Amino acid sequence: MSERPARRPRPVHAAQVVRTERLTPHMQRVVLGGEGLAAFSADAFTDHYVKLLFPAPGAAYPEPFDLQRIREELPREQWPVTRTYTVRAWDPAHRELTLDFVVHGDEGIAGPWALRARPGETVRFSGPGGAYAPDATADWHLLAGDESALPAIGRALEALPQGAAAHAFVEVSGPEEEQKIDSGVDVVWLHRGDRPVGEALVRAVRALEFPAGRMHAFVHGEAGFVKELRRLLRVELGVPREDLSVSGYWRLGHDEDGWQSSKREWNARIEAEQEGSAPAA
Repeated sequence: MSERPARRPRPVHAAQVVRTERLTPHMQRVVLGGEGLAAFSADAFTDHYVKLLFPAPGAAYPEPFDLQRIREELPREQWPVTRTYTVRAWDPAHRELTLDFVVHGDEGIAGPWALRARPGETVRFSGPGGAYAPDATADWHLLAGDESALPAIGRALEALPQGAAAHAFVEVSGPEEEQKIDSGVDVVWLHRGDRPVGEALVRAVRALEFPAGRMHAFVHGEAGFVKELRRLLRVELGVPREDLSVSGYWRLGHDEDGWQSSKREWNARIEAEQEGSAPAA
């Protein structure tokens, strides 16, 4: 069997920090702009994401910046560290890209950077990727997730046409983490407190009296509760796969490097297990 050719990295953009804003105690907003966004666009999907590139400590990269060359010529420990973030907003008129970061003090890489970022600072990223936008032909929409999915859920709700039927559930640590979303849909905010991530979310979605008609669902966040809700929707309720956007953005006990290396295999295994017991389409 011939080896699959290595995929060329997506184009890398260099943008400057325009402004920052603390939205809640654990959510920091960073707005990027500059000439480096001239070829960037994120208009097709509401779950568009970019992969931020943070230099490895002590590494020196060639100019112009070439990610493929870096990966070919430098040892892996000197490659930039990537962290994936959803596009909260894209303003093509002003060419401004808004990203929201969940922060926990000095924990992690991207969160501390977002807290320290200052106007004029340059950051590189690749993308965008993405695959979901609310289907206008659906009778109603279900959106459910934790803090990591809040930017995509917020953008999807704001993209829904006036009067669209939708149920949105967002689990956050407490009432201080709720955000204003410019949408006619009333978001059900679930306060986690000391409970495990996703417990309140799964309970709330299970308790929902599902409306009649075709549903289009977006369920993202910690992999454990995503697995449970996928089983509910796909196996117990028989929702067709094409009407589901369901994936784990992260997994308890794993950083992004560890999770991304196993995510595809994990998702494939869960899908195979659940599809075996799903009703025939």
